[in-house]
Amino acid sequence: MIVKPADRTGNVQEYYFSQKLAQIDRMRREGSDVINLGIGSPDQPPSENTVSALITEAKKPTSHGYQSYTGITALRKAFSEWYNKYFHVNLNPDNEILLLMGSKEGIMHISMAFVNPGDEVLVPDPGYPTYSSVTELVGGTVRKYELSEEKGWLPDLKSLEQSDLSRVKLMWVNYPNMPTGVKGSIDLFEKLVTFSKKHGILLVNDNPYSFILNDKYNSLLAVNGAKETALELNSLSKSHNMAGWRIGMVAGHSDYIKTILKVKSNMDSGMFLAMQMAAVEALNNQASWYETVNSVYIKRRKIVEEIMDLLKCRYDKSQVGLFVWGRIPEDIPECESYIENILMKTNVFITPGFIFGKNGERFIRISLCATEERLNEAKNRIISLLSIQ
Repeated sequence: MIVKPADRTGNVQEYYFSQKLAQIDRMRREGSDVINLGIGSPDQPPSENTVSALITEAKKPTSHGYQSYTGITALRKAFSEWYNKYFHVNLNPDNEILLLMGSKEGIMHISMAFVNPGDEVLVPDPGYPTYSSVTELVGGTVRKYELSEEKGWLPDLKSLEQSDLSRVKLMWVNYPNMPTGVKGSIDLFEKLVTFSKKHGILLVNDNPYSFILNDKYNSLLAVNGAKETALELNSLSKSHNMAGWRIGMVAGHSDYIKTILKVKSNMDSGMFLAMQMAAVEALNNQASWYETVNSVYIKRRKIVEEIMDLLKCRYDKSQVGLFVWGRIPEDIPECESYIENILMKTNVFITPGFIFGKNGERFIRISLCATEERLNEAKNRIISLLSIQ
């Protein structure tokens, strides 16, 4: 007899991209040359000094044992110096930074550390699906808050304050925003901190996109008094082309960090030392390294915008991050079948916006994580499709 799974698994579905990647893999095994423009997985390498540090440290016999749950001092210090240099935020590396195996892990740890069954969690719509699924897995109640094109994809705090917030424990924000590419601002962060303090809500900014096509780096923790009510997640995945390495951090008040550590220390046994030493090198990259990475994305973005134009989608040229977010034409009945038709007829996969919430239903998202050659091939396939319709 098959053992019945936990009730909590009935509240969530397999991650959309997990299913879609399986479909793409099947298509490729059957001979289709699928171009995946759906995932934000950087295809450029980390800096040479980062990879060299990994190799050097991995060769040492002493590098392969268990590591500290909080990570090595050198890496926490490197994150602290990086935040000071680019975000103008002072973080004590001893007790205000906790290393993570990617910021996605941090979403789970933070939720387990602070959300009780029945607590409400404010989740953006559109927004990263993991905010909702993790909330449901820990027994919290997802409460969507609207982000709309008309309001610049920013939270309507006045509208939220007219509702009952007494059961809200945590609020997820994500600026620079995914999927919309809106930059955010210190003014926005100040309003959010004031809101969270007033209502006793733990505010968490998920901040992995600051360095992609963006030259103004903002942190929620730069707001005066933010540490009393807020945390920030960050990651080397997007900013340093290290998505598969799974290296991130959460920063905030030492009391919050201690609470999260109670959860984390019961779930893993530390990060491979060689990866931590390599991450130190990555965080010490010169500013010119980020410029070099972005020079590639600038060229790719031009092609992606041409694809958006071909599809007659409306988009904001001031977006930042690894994607272009565009609104599909009004004469298209609905997005999912539209995207599936493109995939089946051109072998080009584009992300439909509905996976990010109901406010994304009329939008698509195209990734910049493909070479110019592949992007041009995708564009030409779409031109061919449109010419026969």
